[in-house]
Amino acid sequence: MKAFINVPETLNDVTLKQYQHFMKVSQEIEGDFLNQKTIEIFCGVRLVDVLAIQRKSLNEIISHLSALFQSKYPLISRFKIKNQEFGMIPNLDAITQGEYADLDTYINDWDNMHKAMAVLFRPIKISQKDKYTIIDYQGTDEFAELMKFMPLDVVLGAVVFFYRLGIELLKSTQTSLLNQAIEMEKATTRQRGNSAKDGDGITAFSPLLKETLDDSMKYLESLLENVLPTYPTLRTKKKQNANTTINN
Repeated sequence: MKAFINVPETLNDVTLKQYQHFMKVSQEIEGDFLNQKTIEIFCGVRLVDVLAIQRKSLNEIISHLSALFQSKYPLISRFKIKNQEFGMIPNLDAITQGEYADLDTYINDWDNMHKAMAVLFRPIKISQKDKYTIIDYQGTDEFAELMKFMPLDVVLGAVVFFYRLGIELLKSTQTSLLNQAIEMEKATTRQRGNSAKDGDGITAFSPLLKETLDDSMKYLESLLENVLPTYPTLRTKKKQNANTTINN
C-alpha cells in the first residue's frame, strides 16, 4: 500500500503551533527519534506511518526541512488566518507602554510566542493600498490562541525585526550619548580654561558608557540567536518533493 505525505515547501506552510511543539520535543530527544518526531510534527503524519518511510526518503525530508530554517527571515507585515487579515503595528515608534511591556515579556520565550504575536499583530480595520490601521490593543487574551495558527515565516520575520530594531536603537543611543559626553568634556575644558584634568570624570564615564551599551547589544544579540530556530543537523544537498511515498 502506498500513501502520500505533504512536506512543507516553505515556512509559510508551517504554523507557530507546530514549531512550539517541536521546540518542546527537541529538548527531550535526539538522533533518529528526533528526526521521526520532526516529520510527524511538520508533515502531520502519525509516527507509525513515519516508521514506514524508506530511510533514504526520511533523510531527504529532514534535509529539506533543515534547509528551510537556514533561509533569511524577511519582515512580513500582513497575513491571513482564514478570512481574517492581520497587520503588524504600523508604527512601532508609537507603541504604547502596555504593548511594549507585554511584548518584552513574551517574545523571549517560544512557549509564549503566540502571546507576543498577539501584541505585534491585530486585525486590520481599514486598508488602503499599502497603508492600514489595526484595532486597539486590549491585551492578548482575544487573539493569542488564534496566533498559534499563523505562518512561521511571519513569526520569524517579526522576531528578527524586533531584535534588530532594538540593536540598532542601542547603537544609535550609544553614538548619541558618547558624542554628548565628548561635547560636554570639550565645553567643560573651555569654560574652566584648565587642563584636561577637569574633564577626567567625563573621560572616565565615556568608556564605561560604551562598555555598558556594548554589553546590552551583546545581550540582545544573544537573545536573538537563542530565539531563532534550531534544527537537526543532518545535511545533504537534496530536497524532497512536496509528496513523498510511504511504503506499507
